[in-house]
Amino acid sequence: QVQLVESGGGLVQPGGSLRLSCAASGSIFSFNTMGWYRQAPGKERELVSLIVSRMTGGPTTNYADSVKGRFTISRDNAKNTVYLQMNNLKPEDTAVYYCRFLQGGRDYWGQGTQVTVSS
Repeated sequence: QVQLVESGGGLVQPGGSLRLSCAASGSIFSFNTMGWYRQAPGKERELVSLIVSRMTGGPTTNYADSVKGRFTISRDNAKNTVYLQMNNLKPEDTAVYYCRFLQGGRDYWGQGTQVTVSS
């Protein structure tokens, strides 16, 4: 079993920055996928970014087109934590952000953290 604890959401003005964190605990193996999804009111949950640890080489990342160049995902394997640095935030980034952890065919979600971008 894996538990996820998210932090870092809040209210920010357009153009501002936030950093989200998601710490995983429990039965963590070396190779897994961590990432972020978001869900705005009245919309379906969508992928923001994923980071995949690999047996060789560094991790691979991917991003939704809407956040490329503004958001950066990273992970600290020693802390089993994934981060999402969000810069140049826009009102359309307003949503509940969810951490996702995939390992060994199992899928875990965090409780969500609210990000609101408004002046």
